[in-house]
Amino acid sequence: MVANSKQNNINKEQEVNNLLDPKIDYVFKRIFGHIGNEEITKGLLSAIIKEKIDDITLDCNPITEKDLFDDKVGILDIKAKLNNNINCNVEMQVVDHKNIEKRLLFYWSKMYTSSIKEGTDYDKLEKSIVILITDYNIKTLKNIQKYITKWNIREEEISELILTDSLEFYIIEAQKARNLGYEEKNKKLNAWLQFINNPEVKLKMENKEIKKAREVLEKISKDEKERYLAELRQKYIMDQKAIECAGYDKGFEAGHEKRH
Repeated sequence: MVANSKQNNINKEQEVNNLLDPKIDYVFKRIFGHIGNEEITKGLLSAIIKEKIDDITLDCNPITEKDLFDDKVGILDIKAKLNNNINCNVEMQVVDHKNIEKRLLFYWSKMYTSSIKEGTDYDKLEKSIVILITDYNIKTLKNIQKYITKWNIREEEISELILTDSLEFYIIEAQKARNLGYEEKNKKLNAWLQFINNPEVKLKMENKEIKKAREVLEKISKDEKERYLAELRQKYIMDQKAIECAGYDKGFEAGHEKRH
């Protein structure tokens, strides 16, 4: 009986240590964009935007196997309505796509313009927030020594003057958080980033939403179908990274030959 008990404990530890990676966009959406996980999503988003979220509604489109081998804009992002009047789009990206800034603008413009019907007054347009979490460093932000940046439309010389609060971008660089350390003043967001970067490490000061997020992750990590879909998506992502690297190498070689 003692031997069986020890074996069961070992099996449980192996299951926990074999968690799926939350940075895979399919897994990320399965945790934060799944109907029933609203409290988890509310915890993450309130830590990012630093505002109290009393109500959240998730727009959950079913993900097909075909979607996992595609990179159409918006398939694996998360759409949410906050406090009944704020639209929010969250995307997890591990492949360094070009023109990511334009992609953010595209997301925002689609949300903003779709928040009113044709013929409705402009004052009915709703605030729209785009949140991008990357597992790579963005070149244009390389000199900024913090892992989260917030963007608005500001006056060129009077930077504290914001034209409108209808547009907000948040960019979170998970890789930069790992490299620089979690030195942000926002301890709640630090905890979420630590979970996303390494869910197998349990934090001393965990909140209940992170505990729920880990429980969901443990559940889907044990599910054969969920793991199969996550691994399909991970393979696609790895293939995309390989293509990016191959293109870089070819470009480097061509440039080297041209110079010589």
